[in-house]
Amino acid sequence: MAAPRYKTLVDALASDIRSGRLAAGVRLPTHRGLAAREGIAVVTATRVYAELETMGLVSREQGRGTFVRDVAVPSGHGIDQQVVATGAVDLNFNYPSLPGQADLLRQALRELSTSGDLDTLLRYQPHAGRPQDRASIARHLRRRGITADAERILVVNGAQHGLAATVMAVLNAGDVVAVDTLTYPGFKVLAHAFHLDLAPVPSTAAGPDLDALEKLCATRPVRAIYTMPTLHNPLGWVMPATDRNRLIEIARRHGSLVIEDASYAYLVEDPPAPLVATAPDITVYVSGLSKSIATGLRVGFVVAPPPVVPLLERAIRATTWNTPALTTAIACRWLDDGTVDHLEAQKRDDAKARQTLAGRELAGLPLIAHPSSYFTWLPLPEDARADRLTATLARRHISVSTAEPFSTSMHTPQAIRLALGSTDLDSLRSTLRTVRHVVVEDAGA
Repeated sequence: MAAPRYKTLVDALASDIRSGRLAAGVRLPTHRGLAAREGIAVVTATRVYAELETMGLVSREQGRGTFVRDVAVPSGHGIDQQVVATGAVDLNFNYPSLPGQADLLRQALRELSTSGDLDTLLRYQPHAGRPQDRASIARHLRRRGITADAERILVVNGAQHGLAATVMAVLNAGDVVAVDTLTYPGFKVLAHAFHLDLAPVPSTAAGPDLDALEKLCATRPVRAIYTMPTLHNPLGWVMPATDRNRLIEIARRHGSLVIEDASYAYLVEDPPAPLVATAPDITVYVSGLSKSIATGLRVGFVVAPPPVVPLLERAIRATTWNTPALTTAIACRWLDDGTVDHLEAQKRDDAKARQTLAGRELAGLPLIAHPSSYFTWLPLPEDARADRLTATLARRHISVSTAEPFSTSMHTPQAIRLALGSTDLDSLRSTLRTVRHVVVEDAGA
C-alpha cells in the first residue's frame, strides 16, 4: 500500500534536513507556499510541518515562520548538545584545567600508595560515603558558609549524579518543578527521563521573577523549585540576599522543596549565604568538584534535610552503590590539605582573565555574564538565527551552543552561549575574534 502523500513529503523533508541539504536556520516556505509547491491542501501542509516539529527537525516562531533546526541538538536533551569535531575549538563545554594539576594527581597517588588503608578502598563503601569523607566535606562546606552535620551530607559521583539521586529520592512522575526559562541542560534531561512537569519562570537581571514564581505556586502544585542562586548557568547572575529570602518564603508558604545547584558557586567571591544555610529543612544542596578541580574527578556532594537522607541513600544504592573509593579518597585529601581552596582561587583568577578577554574581543555586542564566570551569554539581533550561526562557526571549526539546550519555555531565544574555560588564552582570543566577525556578518546579511 502506498504511503499517504503527506507522509512521503515528511520523509523527503526529513531526509533533506538530516543530510544537510536543508541547512540549519533555513526558513521553509509558508504553509500556503508549501501547499502550492507540492500540490496539496493547506491543511495537509500544516500537518507536514507539525510532524516535522514533533520529530524535532523544525521550529515554528510566531510571526516569523518555520525554520530548520540544528539536528545536532536533540530536542529536550541539552546535555548531549553537539559533539565537538576533532580539531575544533570547544566553546560549547567547560572543562577548565590549570598547569600542574596532573602533577598534583601523581603526588596524591604516591601518597595514597603508602597509606595504611588501601584494602578498604577495594571494598564496597557505605552508600552515603565513609564517615571520615563526609566529615571532610562538612569542613569544606563550612568555608562556604554552610554548617551541616556530616550525617546530612552524602557523597555522590559528581553534581549531575547528585541531581539524579535527588530527583529519584523526592520527586515522582508528573510532579511540577519550577525552573528558570533558561536553565542547566542536565536538569532538563532528568526531567525528561523521570517525566517531571517543568514550569518555566521568567528571569530578571538578578534572578528569577519572584512575582511570577509566587503566582505559579499559587495556581499550580509546585512540588520543587530548582534554582542556581550563585552563578546561574547560562546567564551568570547572582541572586541578592533579599531575593533569596523571598524565594525561601514562597517555598515555605506553598510547601515546595528547594533544589539548590551550586556547581559554579565557587567562582563567586563573598556571595550571599546559600539557600541551604538559611533554610536547611527544605533545601537539598548539590555541588561537586568537577568544575573547580577536574571534570574527570567525579566526586560531588549533597546536603539534605534529615528525612531526605535515607531516601537519597536508597537512590545512590540503586544507581552506583557508592562513589568510587579511590577518587573520593584523593578528593578528600585535597579538601583537607588546602589543595581545593588553592585551585578554586586560581580558577577564579583564570575565569576573570578569560571574561575580561571576552569583553574586549566582543566589545559592542550585548554580552550577559558574571565577571568571574567561565561562560558568556550572547543574545543575537532580532533577525539572526542561532542555528544558522552555529552551523557557520562549525564550518570554521568552532563549537558553540545555541539557547535550545537551556530553554524550558515555548519560545527559545536567539542566542548563543560561549564556554570560555576549555582552550588556551591565545586560541580563545583568536576564536572570539572569529565569533565576533561571524555574528556581525550574520547580522548584516
